[in-house]
Amino acid sequence: MAPAEQTRKTIPQDSDIASRLLGWYDVHHRELPWRITPREHARGIRPDPYRIWLSEVMLQQTTVEAVKSYFRVFVEKWPDVEALAAAPTEDVMKAWAGLGYYSRARNLKACADLVAERGGRFPDTETALRELPGVGAYTSAAIMAIAFDRPAAVVDGNVERVISRLFSIMTPLSEAKAEIRAHVERMVPDTRPGDFAQAMMDLGATICTPRRPRCMLCPLRGDCSAVVSGDPEHFPVRLPKADKPLRRGAAFVAVRGDGAILLRKRAEKGLLGGMTEVPTTAWTARVDGATTQAAAPFPGNWKPTGRIAHVFTHFALELDVFLANTKGETPAGHFWSLPSDISGEALPTVMKKAIEAAIPGATKKPSPHSAKRPHD
Repeated sequence: MAPAEQTRKTIPQDSDIASRLLGWYDVHHRELPWRITPREHARGIRPDPYRIWLSEVMLQQTTVEAVKSYFRVFVEKWPDVEALAAAPTEDVMKAWAGLGYYSRARNLKACADLVAERGGRFPDTETALRELPGVGAYTSAAIMAIAFDRPAAVVDGNVERVISRLFSIMTPLSEAKAEIRAHVERMVPDTRPGDFAQAMMDLGATICTPRRPRCMLCPLRGDCSAVVSGDPEHFPVRLPKADKPLRRGAAFVAVRGDGAILLRKRAEKGLLGGMTEVPTTAWTARVDGATTQAAAPFPGNWKPTGRIAHVFTHFALELDVFLANTKGETPAGHFWSLPSDISGEALPTVMKKAIEAAIPGATKKPSPHSAKRPHD
């Protein structure tokens, strides 16, 4: 008998927890565009591994609500992995713009290319899945459980919170990953492991929330030691966060007579790699950039139009924004984007903020009945 099977049989309450959680999920599951429902699952309908993989990559460090619209755009443009592999990288980056963590988009395209080369079928083992670009322990487990309905311990932030409270884990979350995973491994049922994984996520997202959890509605209330202690919000235990360093720089929005905006592409590697930007000074996560008109990409009547702030994972950034009108010379490595095209460029959120500070509304999709007029 395998060790995992021995463990499950010596802890009968784990199967009881899984059974109650699945019963709750059958009634209270979230309707999400990449999911099949429990009723569909019972009828033999199975999820598309492509859609599960795509959604899981998008959901890394991003909320469900933010992902829904991006997911729909992607599957409409590229309904399968072969279509995504055939798409130009620039188009993929444009469709991803605003979703953040842009290394995910680069890995997404690289993974699609590799899977398409291998016949368009995703591997069905965690080991093989983890050999794909951008697929780590969590994503491989999620694909295994949800797409292939095989037992796998799927542990995201919601699951960490549920398990930390269920067992009153006092170890700080950053050091408790293995302990939490061990609990989940014991709880995963042999039947419906994909629904179990999604049920755990839904419980954390809708009931066992970070603030003011709705414990009275929780199907696991009778087993939760944090409910007994009376302080579920104490869990998961976290170490104090270090203050993020603040970096400074400047952004320069140059406008041509026809309203086109000067842009350039960032280096493929590094922060915001492969994305589009207005010219900026040489700020990084570690050093400040210049903050005055003197650092502009070319001489001009640069006028300050405000300051924008943006928070990255490891640092905060403030950019002083300057605007100038120009006759349209094109510096090396730059290009002009017309007002009708700017909303479709691969602009990360921080660059959209900079352009909006200089030209309010410029990054919004124009009405088909309106046209931007050149700046005075």
